[in-house]
Amino acid sequence: MSLQLHRPDGKGGLEVKTGAQADWRDGLTSSRWGASLKGGKLPELRNPAVNPASTARSVALWVGLAALTFVLIVAGYGAGLWQLTGG
Repeated sequence: MSLQLHRPDGKGGLEVKTGAQADWRDGLTSSRWGASLKGGKLPELRNPAVNPASTARSVALWVGLAALTFVLIVAGYGAGLWQLTGG
């Protein structure tokens, strides 16, 4: 099975473009894929949507969350929102 490409012929119709490339890899010359770069290596791509937090900030977040949870539980028992049931 072959894939035929159809292009406008300028008269309102379509013209069939036939003829395959000798090597499909020749079409992959985009620098995005690294084919045209020195050594054929991929470029270093940054992800601007993700800015990871430092380790210290991450640890501080979890310690703060744990402390807040502890304070809420103790305050809830102290205010009588929850009760310890004796067995």
